[in-house]
Amino acid sequence: MPDALHSLAAMLANTDGMSGDEIERLRAEKVLGTTAVLLHQDGDAKAAELAILLAELVTLELEYSETDWNVDYFEAHLEVEPHLVPQFTQENLDRIEGAMRAATRKDAFEIKHLNVRPILPTVGLDWRQQLKAANGPRPTNQARRVRVEPQHPVEDGLHFTNEWEHNVYQVLKEHQARLPEHETIGIVPLAAVRVARHTFEPDFLITYKGRAGVIEVDGPHHEGPKRASNDHSRTDLLVNAGVEWVARLDVRDTTEKAEVERFVSNFLARLTRR
Repeated sequence: MPDALHSLAAMLANTDGMSGDEIERLRAEKVLGTTAVLLHQDGDAKAAELAILLAELVTLELEYSETDWNVDYFEAHLEVEPHLVPQFTQENLDRIEGAMRAATRKDAFEIKHLNVRPILPTVGLDWRQQLKAANGPRPTNQARRVRVEPQHPVEDGLHFTNEWEHNVYQVLKEHQARLPEHETIGIVPLAAVRVARHTFEPDFLITYKGRAGVIEVDGPHHEGPKRASNDHSRTDLLVNAGVEWVARLDVRDTTEKAEVERFVSNFLARLTRR
């Protein structure tokens, strides 16, 4: 047993002067910690993933349920941030519950049932202002304008202006999957970047082998001399800011996926060219 769990066990063995709430918190922390360690000792990837999840993002509340044959039974509640609740599938909960029952095998109580529930937000008398602020612009630089537009493509939690950009992202992601982990690419769609006196939102910022490049996906709106001049000025500013290479993909010239794949391969080759 890790030293921290030994310490918790020692504290629970001598609870003189502790309040009931303090004892319950110690008991829950010991159960949660022992459960996480047992999962980690199982050795497989899923168990290790669950162990880290419990260690970093979860608190445990034990709620007394009943006493039967001189054994106290508790309902166990994993409390997590609301966006993490979907990670606790029934399969994952069953595995955690099995480890938790093993963790309490030598204790004078048992776990009756395990469930997961979202952490309730803390609100004050100004909750109306809190809610209005929460519905305002989110503190993110990813796809700032697109987020307020309906029915734009979303994948992997990333937003795209249109289907053309989404298609390019899927080709980039497939290329990424074929690369070894030590030589992967970073794909950053629609990230706001500030250069000299301008804020741009390139369609894709790509990082690869210590270099940064930009891919712009040009649709039918990229027409006319004025637009072309603006695009050139934007490219110059990005290059001056340290972007190694800016490439433009005209969707009117790429009617097949294979053409996009060739474009991506050529872009990455050019990006790393010395």
